[in-house]
Amino acid sequence: MSQSRPSFLQRLLGREDPKAGLMPLYHAVVAEGRQPHWYLQGGVPDTLDGRFDMIVAVLAQVLIRLESLGATQESVWLTELFVDDMDGQLRQEGIGDVVVGKHIGRMMSALGGRLAAYRAALTGEGDLEDALRRNLYRGDAPSAEAFCHVEGALRARWTRLACLTRDALLAGDLG
Repeated sequence: MSQSRPSFLQRLLGREDPKAGLMPLYHAVVAEGRQPHWYLQGGVPDTLDGRFDMIVAVLAQVLIRLESLGATQESVWLTELFVDDMDGQLRQEGIGDVVVGKHIGRMMSALGGRLAAYRAALTGEGDLEDALRRNLYRGDAPSAEAFCHVEGALRARWTRLACLTRDALLAGDLG
């Protein structure tokens, strides 16, 4: 099995990128957010914005769980991986350097707002239904069945995440 070679600076400084160890977790978050059931049974819009919103919903749960486990630094690194990925995605879409920063700023603002809303909802201080309608469906009303599917699946994910150890979660296990 071949491994990528460290960069010149990493060899010079003798350090690896600490975010690299979180790639399995990041890939698991993205894979979960791209599951077809969210879009087919859950009625989440199957658009770039809808996929972003769904990945952010899963990412928010994982970040909240990491913080509850005392893995604050890992939470920061996971967020940085998300930003790096979104930056790359925007560039692949042909968005230039000048505008990428503005898009990333809006995405980070959206992540922060959603993280606060989902944290409040998942800890019982807020309303998950309201948070989902506002942030995942962007105010559009999905069918009752679609909404129940998404709400139930996210609540089940939250319950499974609560059962995971720090090491299992960092290894990419989402329960």
